[in-house]
Amino acid sequence: MRAHPSDGRARVAQLTGAGARERADLDARSRAGISALLDPLTAEQRERLVAAQVEVRRLLRLAAVTVEAVDDGDSVARQCLRAYAAELAARFPEGYDEAVLVRPGELGELGGDAGALLVAREERQPVGCGVWQRLGPGAAEIRHLWVSAGARGLGLGRRLLRELEAGAAAHGIAVVRLGTHRVLTEAIALYRSSGYREIAPYDASPYNQLAFEKPL
Repeated sequence: MRAHPSDGRARVAQLTGAGARERADLDARSRAGISALLDPLTAEQRERLVAAQVEVRRLLRLAAVTVEAVDDGDSVARQCLRAYAAELAARFPEGYDEAVLVRPGELGELGGDAGALLVAREERQPVGCGVWQRLGPGAAEIRHLWVSAGARGLGLGRRLLRELEAGAAAHGIAVVRLGTHRVLTEAIALYRSSGYREIAPYDASPYNQLAFEKPL
């Protein structure tokens, strides 16, 4: 045991030389045991096992992400929206104007019928967001669906989309629409595989080069 370098109240446990040698021996025996266990598998089977382990880790990460509705003026929500806008400004040839983002107070009171802003967190850090906003009787728009680079590949975008749809449906929305830019090929693929069909443009936004609709 030794004192913590920056906190005298804490003590730090440290392996002795004998302990370090014992740990190295245990690690070596563990690796040998795993090698013997996997030896009967073919190279293809080992690749399948590794892929399954990757999938398990991916799903466990996704399961640990929390998604909640927050006020549209919430500081974390605005942080996510600014990150979304910054990414689009870099990807769109024409740039992106933050002025088109949903404004604080635009969605009304939290839990109301005007819409909702969802924020996803992993280990308390914001990693995604999305908005549904009422367009008129029975219709709403999905906006600002975004997942941070470090959380992509988990299926979080699809989960956020489902939760936005469910929230809209719970408020009497029968059909949701959304627009996207042609350069966002991954978003287009997500919408098509989630049951959205392409429709004629429903607004004048220069960023909504393609429009989609889905009945709920």
